[in-house]
Amino acid sequence: MRRSILVFLLSGLVGVAHVAAPAAQERPVARDYPTKPIRIVVPQSPGASTDFTARLIAQRLNEAFRQTVVVDNRPGAGSINGTDLVAKATPDGHTLLVVASSFSINPALRAHLPYDPVRDFTPITQLSKFPNMLAAHPSTPVKTLQDVIALAKAKPGQLNYASAGTGTGTHMSAELLKQMTGIDIVQIPYKGGGPAMIAAMGGQTQLIVGTSVGLLPHVRSGKLKAVALTSAKRSAAAPDIPTFAESGVPGYEHEPWNGMLAPPKMRRTIVAKLNAEVVQILRTPEVRKSFEHEGAEPVGNTPEEFGAVIKSEIAKWAKVIKAAGIKAE
Repeated sequence: MRRSILVFLLSGLVGVAHVAAPAAQERPVARDYPTKPIRIVVPQSPGASTDFTARLIAQRLNEAFRQTVVVDNRPGAGSINGTDLVAKATPDGHTLLVVASSFSINPALRAHLPYDPVRDFTPITQLSKFPNMLAAHPSTPVKTLQDVIALAKAKPGQLNYASAGTGTGTHMSAELLKQMTGIDIVQIPYKGGGPAMIAAMGGQTQLIVGTSVGLLPHVRSGKLKAVALTSAKRSAAAPDIPTFAESGVPGYEHEPWNGMLAPPKMRRTIVAKLNAEVVQILRTPEVRKSFEHEGAEPVGNTPEEFGAVIKSEIAKWAKVIKAAGIKAE
């Protein structure tokens, strides 16, 4: 009898062990990461929204990991140079990439990218989303989007705007507006959002399409005047600025984003640890406040959800680019 009870108890313990083991395996922890400084590559110039986002996250990761986290700006070739650098980096989590939504535009714009935007990267999380803004130099005689449309139709091809470069999210916002209204405005592409803002504030262009993150401070200072936002609803950071849709272009919506990626084939434990830390950072009140002050909204989704966003955006902008006949410069 005693032997039967003992056998029963031992078999029960073995059963528990078999049940508990998989649960432990489902919660992997990369205790050996990070082991050295982390570099976050931003394939755009300093001062743009992507740079702002990367630096905000880098500062907090520095504190969380107790490792130096630096932002490395690598602008050029429509963000391709810096992006390709990360695609070919060692997948140990010490080289990361923060991109703008132009990452999902380039595949349709450039036939021979040196990387595949899906195969050659590991999604970590979408960091934020924000509207683009159409703004004007104070000397330009427009106040509303309807003023811009009327002036563009009266003087086709004579109204120009600064963008962060051909194929960027700011360029796509303007192309979508042109397709939906039939107006003819001329793009003046710059090498990044920072140089575009400097040009617009200096009166070198009449208009600018830029990120709300980058333009809002200059609108508040009076160096630019806001016309409208590309998002479906108004921004909490600037509730007095109307959207394109409510300004006479119904159905218009474009909400660019920033996201974090890593080289391909990175260990799942490192992906999980990075995702958890970055999502936690995005949920802190001070970071949310920093984003909202700049007109952005933190996201913080799973790697799988962010991967799905990228694939969806690639398909969307391929249609716009084909219809507009846009070619990379």
